[in-house]
Amino acid sequence: MLAVLSPGQGSQKPGFLTPWLDLTGAESRLRWWSALAGVDLVHLGTAADAEEIKDTARTQPLLVAAALLAADQLPLYDVAVTVGHSVGELGAAAVAGVLTPETAITLAGVRGREMAAACALEPTGMAAVLGGDPDEVLAAIEAHGLHPANRNGAGQIVAAGSIEALDKFSAEPPARTRVIRLQVAGAFHTPYMAPAETALAQVAAGITPADPARILLSNLDGSAVSHGREMVQRLVRQVTAPVRWDLCMRTLADLGVTGVIELPPAGTLAGLVKRELKATGAPEIVTLNTPDDLPAARDLIARHSGLRGHEPVIQFRVVVSPAAGTFAPAEGLAEGADLRTGQVIGHVATRQGPVEVTAHDSGLLTEWLAHHDDPVAPGQPLARIGGPA
Repeated sequence: MLAVLSPGQGSQKPGFLTPWLDLTGAESRLRWWSALAGVDLVHLGTAADAEEIKDTARTQPLLVAAALLAADQLPLYDVAVTVGHSVGELGAAAVAGVLTPETAITLAGVRGREMAAACALEPTGMAAVLGGDPDEVLAAIEAHGLHPANRNGAGQIVAAGSIEALDKFSAEPPARTRVIRLQVAGAFHTPYMAPAETALAQVAAGITPADPARILLSNLDGSAVSHGREMVQRLVRQVTAPVRWDLCMRTLADLGVTGVIELPPAGTLAGLVKRELKATGAPEIVTLNTPDDLPAARDLIARHSGLRGHEPVIQFRVVVSPAAGTFAPAEGLAEGADLRTGQVIGHVATRQGPVEVTAHDSGLLTEWLAHHDDPVAPGQPLARIGGPA
């Protein structure tokens, strides 16, 4: 099973888009997206220095544009899972088919501008806490009046809040930890970003999303989201909610992901996945940073997607749990069965009684992702439906 990751803020490097502009049509596409985002993506990706691309209003649309520019060069039709970190969720949502590339770029522009404006209201910041006992780290963050903005797994939690509180926290770090102040404009993914969340919600209310064509994981809780409108609501909410990348990686492990491609600028998420999943068997990883990496990425897709020769392209849709409880597949329903839209494929036993699980599309039941009496969480993948494109 193959997953594609879309990175977030902090992964950008000066000039990282330069080699991509040699591809036919790449520069014209970036100029079109620049008009939508309200920033010059060609300049930012090629000539701008580190200080200029650190600006939140510029960085966020730049990262989404980079991910989508590279994704367009890959045969992603048989990718099973996609997930992004922070603003990278917009890129992942476009790869999953929830948003068009134009919509994702436009939302990234709004998100970046509004979060930059929220950062200017009062002095706030972020600090990475490396090592230590996670519970002790979280308790110390709360005791200092800070927020756990990112829980990235692999022994890394990011604290965010007022500069004064961060200074005191850095002077009194939790036991066996190292605190590194991050060069960011403010306290992202905390209540300090509430004005940006409100502004983004007003714009997002006007778009028409589609349901995801593949498993799309959410930073909110690591679960798969099966409805486009719900994903848009989560994207808006994530402006003030913590990024639970640790839970996203847990879901990747639970799904049995064997191959990972990180879109550009790649490296950060791949490193976290490699460290976090090494105990259970780290997946094969390709970091896609330049067009020279495309052959390796395409080879990984061919080997982990199951495509052979000229077989029909298979498009997978995921059915997720509507509630927390215990799952029971419909009696006699086996992999390979032909499903129709609205067909009941199982039930989730909850404290309030059984909740039906229905197929939201027609096709073949290609794989059960949960089995009889498995405990499931809301949004957890239960089954995949597939069919020829």
